[in-house]
Amino acid sequence: QVQLVQSGGGSVQSGGSLRLSCAASGYTYSNICMAWFRQAPGKELEGVASLDSEGSTTYADSVKGRFTISQDNAKNTLYLQMNNMKPEDTAMYYCAADYTVDDCSIPNLYGMDYWGEGALVTISS
Repeated sequence: QVQLVQSGGGSVQSGGSLRLSCAASGYTYSNICMAWFRQAPGKELEGVASLDSEGSTTYADSVKGRFTISQDNAKNTLYLQMNNMKPEDTAMYYCAADYTVDDCSIPNLYGMDYWGEGALVTISS
């Protein structure tokens, strides 16, 4: 059973940076797709960034060049480094993992099996 425990989040001013972490347990690296999603108030869940088992990454157009997804295999931890943040980045952020997705890429990724508990990120202007 895969378990994902998130940390990070908080509030920063526009232009600031935050890093989200997602500690994973109970999984193997082969064929796993890991990703970050977010949901802003009143909006649908949105895929932000993905990382497949071969190390390929994809990003939503709205965060390209500002956000970076990465993984520390020794620590079994997924990260989302967020720079030059904007008020429209305000949302609950969730890490997610799945072994069976056909396409581990944004925006085609959906229906993940395992989810973190979420972390609130608030950007003030």
